[in-house]
Amino acid sequence: MRLPHAARALRAALLFSAAALAPASAFAWPEWMRLPEQASTYAPEIDNMFHLIMWITGVIFVIVELLLVFFLWKYRHREGRVATYTHGNNRLEVIWTILPALICVMLALLSRRIWEQIKEKMPHDAVEVHVTGEQFAWNFRYPGPDGKFETADDILTLNQLHFPVGKPVIVTLTSKDVIHSFFLPEFRVKQDAVPGMKTRIWFQGNRVGQWEIACAELCGLGHFRMKGFVTVDTPADYEKWLADQAAQQAADAPKAAEAPAPPAAAPVAAPGKTEAEKGGSS
Repeated sequence: MRLPHAARALRAALLFSAAALAPASAFAWPEWMRLPEQASTYAPEIDNMFHLIMWITGVIFVIVELLLVFFLWKYRHREGRVATYTHGNNRLEVIWTILPALICVMLALLSRRIWEQIKEKMPHDAVEVHVTGEQFAWNFRYPGPDGKFETADDILTLNQLHFPVGKPVIVTLTSKDVIHSFFLPEFRVKQDAVPGMKTRIWFQGNRVGQWEIACAELCGLGHFRMKGFVTVDTPADYEKWLADQAAQQAADAPKAAEAPAPPAAAPVAAPGKTEAEKGGSS
């Protein structure tokens, strides 16, 4: 029995409403399925872009799957039904080609602005930190009192990144051995650290707290334990931490100088020469 026109229209409206509202259920997901908290100044913009893409792709996905189920039911096998050949609909093909292209162009233009802000425009008057990844740790280097890197008073830390809240931080990344990925989920920061290459990124904390630093690139058997900690301090606490680190390194310097040097390695004989040959040649 065929449904009245009004009933069919109501059913179609309900289906499309369900498809449109489905992505909104993301806000009702359990805590473990949500995005991490927003600890950086540009995290909200990245999340807004993510949610926009999720809405668009979610609605399209639901509509396509509903249509798939509908056509499976409508054109199911029935006794006596004869298949008919159809070339298709040129108008529909043009629409579903142009519409996705326009959506992609719109997303590219929107994301270009965010990309430029994060990747191309480095802030001035920022805290500078050099980060070197290695199997399986993060090494952080801060300039000492002279304000320069690669000098005797540099402050070195292992797996501990500190910076003040409300001030931008520029991180210069590199690696000693293999490719690592510097990942701060709450700050929406993820950047590869590549051997022989220096890559700069920046971010700015918007609250005081402590979070984990992860390596998001499979870098060896110990990859699972390559993690550090990022601490966003108040400006006063950050200055105190820097002073404490500098004092600790100054106190440890004499001990390192007094440590016995490792024994010199014995000279290696040239390949193919025996002990007798070496004695005869002398």
